[in-house]
Amino acid sequence: MKNIMEELKEKLKETGFKITPQRRAIIEILLKHENEHLSSEEIYDLVRVDCPEIGLATVYRTMQLLDEINVISKLNLDDGCVRYEISLNEEDCHHHHHLICGNCNKIIEVKEDLLDSIESEIQSLYKFKIVDHDVKFYGLCEECNKNISPE
Repeated sequence: MKNIMEELKEKLKETGFKITPQRRAIIEILLKHENEHLSSEEIYDLVRVDCPEIGLATVYRTMQLLDEINVISKLNLDDGCVRYEISLNEEDCHHHHHLICGNCNKIIEVKEDLLDSIESEIQSLYKFKIVDHDVKFYGLCEECNKNISPE
């Protein structure tokens, strides 16, 4: 967690911003919950536990700043709110897939990129330079699948 915090501090400094106590608290929440794809409101609720004086507007502004300096990725998982995850390098942003359970709304990250060959073929056939792609699979997670009784 320290290395990522240091990287974020450097990135903020490079772009002329300071790491304020509020920004630090928000970043710590993002790091602590890095696989949870939190919304601004969820970040706000979690950060208020240790930083009760923080306002929702501060969280929104910080998330916007972190997005502008390219240290977080915004995710639209079709649930009506924007979600975030830390993404400090190109590999974190590119080839990032998600499995979304339609029953419990659990979000599972797919670390492997199984679309490399398809991407290469598209680039070759259409002379189209792909810079990113976003794939979402909808279904039932392992737990929900177990709990659904066969008809």
